[in-house]
Amino acid sequence: MALPNNTTISLNQVNTELGLSATANISLNQAAVRTLFGVASGQISMSDGWGKSNTYSVNYLLVGGGGGGSNGGGGAGKYRYVTGVTVGGSALAVTIGAGGAGGANGYDNRGSNGGDSIFGSFTSSEGGGGGGTQGSLGPSQGGSGGGAGRIYPNGSTGAAWASGSGGNGSEGGNAPGTNLVAPGGGGGAGGAGQNGNSAASIAGNGGLGLANSISGTSLFYAAGGGGGSTNAVTPGSGGSGIGGNGTTGVGGAASPANRGSGGGGSFDASAGGAGSSGVLIITYAGSQRGSGGTYTSVGGYSIHTFTSSGTYTP
Repeated sequence: MALPNNTTISLNQVNTELGLSATANISLNQAAVRTLFGVASGQISMSDGWGKSNTYSVNYLLVGGGGGGSNGGGGAGKYRYVTGVTVGGSALAVTIGAGGAGGANGYDNRGSNGGDSIFGSFTSSEGGGGGGTQGSLGPSQGGSGGGAGRIYPNGSTGAAWASGSGGNGSEGGNAPGTNLVAPGGGGGAGGAGQNGNSAASIAGNGGLGLANSISGTSLFYAAGGGGGSTNAVTPGSGGSGIGGNGTTGVGGAASPANRGSGGGGSFDASAGGAGSSGVLIITYAGSQRGSGGTYTSVGGYSIHTFTSSGTYTP
């Protein structure tokens, strides 16, 4: 809601427009007021605020936490990139989803789903699904689905992704076969987890992530974890170099943190790899207007990066 135009305005109204208490202490020389009035330095008056609004447009990337691996690879967190969102006034709560823990062993402990990441009331990005086991537990659905475990002797099917709420995600890979069953990779934002190849004795790789340069550097986010090993099966690799690798022992953890990728699958009694936590990155043109997260500026854009839960104040 903009300030009144061509009429008297009060500091109480300015406070309200800035999302502050109407009676908060404020002066025309404060940085927030100068930004709102469009007067960076020098003389400033109340008339400079006529018709001004504290709303502005932002772009953001929101990624849920990646799922943990078991025998199958963990699925990536949901990936959402949204442009042209108007913010202003009220503060917005931010929740960053944690990476899911790997299953305690690949036999009968499914990987845990990653946590949901949330930005205000705009949207949420679901955490990735946990990888399936060699025993009776299939993989979990999530932002991207978890990869299937061995489930001897008939194999199993990778989990679906939460497509109904939009964003980017994919299903986990299958573990086909009737004897030497190869686990599937977890789904990624850029593609499905690969099916295991029992004939070639190779587990599925994790699904690819998606690259985004919102941080000022092009980085991959939300890739799936590679399927683990069973007997003579070669484990799969994590997607896009950030999903956890499958192993012949303890599953590889997704790395680096805050990319929302799935953990790698494990072998037999070994634990699956943990998924990586999610992230929120907000950007807008020009100098700093909001607060919250870690602030940087690149190429004329302000950037706020949240690697843990907090509040964004426009």
